[in-house]
Amino acid sequence: MPTSIILFDGYCHVCDASIQFIMKHDKKDTFTFASLQGEKGAQLKKDYDIQVDSVVLIEPSGRVYTKSDAALRICKQLSGFPKILQIGLLLPRFLRDAVYELIAKNRYRFFGKRDTCRLPTPEERAKFLDG
Repeated sequence: MPTSIILFDGYCHVCDASIQFIMKHDKKDTFTFASLQGEKGAQLKKDYDIQVDSVVLIEPSGRVYTKSDAALRICKQLSGFPKILQIGLLLPRFLRDAVYELIAKNRYRFFGKRDTCRLPTPEERAKFLDG
């Protein structure tokens, strides 16, 4: 069964923490992951003409979501309490995206930046497109 793909900034600490959180609550194995800086992530960004450098959700249908739409639609598919966060979809996109962009624009300053992308553990490797 095709999975949804989450593209993320592999240098960002908050993005890495988010991916760890998603993997923990992805009980249905809905998602696979690719760093925007990796070969597969860069190719997908080009193939789908993606212009953002933070979280992106690509569904099996080929539909692409970015910014707050991506984050909240990911939450919608998770198991347990994170699913409640989908309620944010009721807020107007311009408000959600304004908050999202404030955090995304300052994520390195607020949370730091890695020198290299974090390598997945052997157990996680199957979930990452670049392995």
